[in-house]
Parts: sequence; structure tokens; C-alpha cells
Amino acid sequence: MQATIYKSTGSWYVAKSATGEFLQARLPGIFKKDGDITSTNPIAVGDEVTISMEDGGQDTAVITDIAERKNYIVRSSPQSRHKKHIVAANLDQAILVCTVKEPRTSQGFIDRFLVTAAAYHIPAVLVFNKKDVYKAKDMEKFEHWKNVYESMGYTVLLTAAAAGEGISELEQVLHNKTSLMSGHSGVGKSTLINQVLPELQLKTKNVSGWSGKGMHTTTFAEMFDLPGGGRLIDTPGLREFGIVDIPRAELSHYFLEMQPYLNNCQFNNCQHLDEPGCAVKEAVEAGEIDMERYLSYVAIWHSIEEKDY
Repeated sequence: MQATIYKSTGSWYVAKSATGEFLQARLPGIFKKDGDITSTNPIAVGDEVTISMEDGGQDTAVITDIAERKNYIVRSSPQSRHKKHIVAANLDQAILVCTVKEPRTSQGFIDRFLVTAAAYHIPAVLVFNKKDVYKAKDMEKFEHWKNVYESMGYTVLLTAAAAGEGISELEQVLHNKTSLMSGHSGVGKSTLINQVLPELQLKTKNVSGWSGKGMHTTTFAEMFDLPGGGRLIDTPGLREFGIVDIPRAELSHYFLEMQPYLNNCQFNNCQHLDEPGCAVKEAVEAGEIDMERYLSYVAIWHSIEEKDY
């Protein structure tokens, strides 16, 4: 029978059948991975699979096949930066929960997430949370980022999960879509989800005082049905977002604001670093491309190891 993976613990999976029944499922001893991707996890939340019930009258099933994925989003594996870990599959959008403070989300982290989403053709949404702790200077920073990212076509929301502010706007974005929600630990992701799905009562923890970094509250990726339609995938808090499978030569294509300038460079293989006649650098100098975004591009370009390709 057909089913959708709702939770992955690494060895066992929770699958929802076409009839709405939740079942414990496992992989057989030998399972052919998707030929197009080698990852640390052969099956991810959001995957459509074929299952068969195990003998013995137990409510357990074996996964016998995996359907071709519409898309997926990957990061470098926490265990090995040279291996891929599929975060989730078959997504309509990827939502990054950010904070200007407590803890501050770096622009580099935001841009790595957006680049990965763009590379896998997944629309991205930025949700800046903890508005209730922002001072005037923090709001200026938010407004700057909002202007920068909205000018590229990204949706940017401002919420205060603890106070329930901005939740209706978030619910509209989530409606009837399968959404991945990610972010640093401590940005209030679980609190946001509790506002959207109060019956879950996901565990939340305060930001660690001695480090300023959030405490992990989610251990495994898990998908939840939304009451008004749609599904939301909660993921473990990320300390960093490692980019995999994006060659240096392709990187500029995933900085959306650079796309209009790429064909205007003097050289076809321009990397937009120190080449003469670079239309991207000219646009940066003219203020048409945000300088901080360009510096993110340069940092990510240098972090990509070409020997992987």
C-alpha cells in the first residue's frame, strides 16, 4: 500500500497510509537507495513510499519501494561534511526562522539556506521571530534585511511567537502547502509551531545563558498535518548549514539578484571575484546588489571545495 513518511528516527519510520492510519515501518536488510543521490539517510520525511504489512498480526510494516521525489533539500551530514543528509522531500516551500538577537542569526547562515533552497527549486520564506525583544536598533536591522530579501522576491514575516504576534500571517503562508521549517536552535521554532498547532505542545527551552546559543529541543524531523490543510515539517535546530553539491561555477545562479547581470560579464566563466568587466561587481558598486549579500557570495564561494565535483 502507499504511504507517506511522517517521522524518521534513523532506524524506524512513522508512515501514514492512504487511509490515514499511522504505522511503524522499517527498511528491509537490503534496500536500493535512490540512484541519483547518495546520502546518509535513504528515506526522509515527506517521502512517498510503498509498504507491506509484516506477518504476525503486528502493526508494523516494511518499506519496499520509494517513489521518485518531486524535490528534496539537503545539507552536509552532521557526522561527515563530505556526505549528504536529506532534510526532507517533496516540499512546496522551505521556511527559515531567523532572529536579529537572542540568538542572532548571521546573514551568512540565511544566505546558505536560501542558496540551497534555490538550487533545489524550492521557494523560501524568512520568518524573523522574537519581535518582542527587539529594540530600535534591532528593528532597523530587520527593516534593512526585509528590504533586501523582499526586493529579490522572498516573503519576509515578522513574528513574536511567545506573544502570539504575526501568527495569522504565518498560517496564511502555511495554508495547503507542505512546508519545511528550519532554523538555529533557540530562535523560537517550537514556540511558533505550538502557536499554529497548540495541541502538540512541543518542548521549548530558553536560550543557554552562558553561550547565547539555543538548546536543542527537536531530535528528529517530523511532519504534522495542519487543521486548515497542509503539512508542516519540524526539523532539529541547526548550528550551521553546510552546502553540498553546488559547484563554484553555479553558485551565482542561486543568488537571485545576481541573475539579471550574469550574461553581461566580459568573460563567460566569470566568477565575480576580481575579473575585469564583471557586471555583478559593477552592480555591487552601484548599490544595485547589497554589499553584505555579495560578501556572503564570496565567503560561500571560498568554502566550496572543488575537488568534490
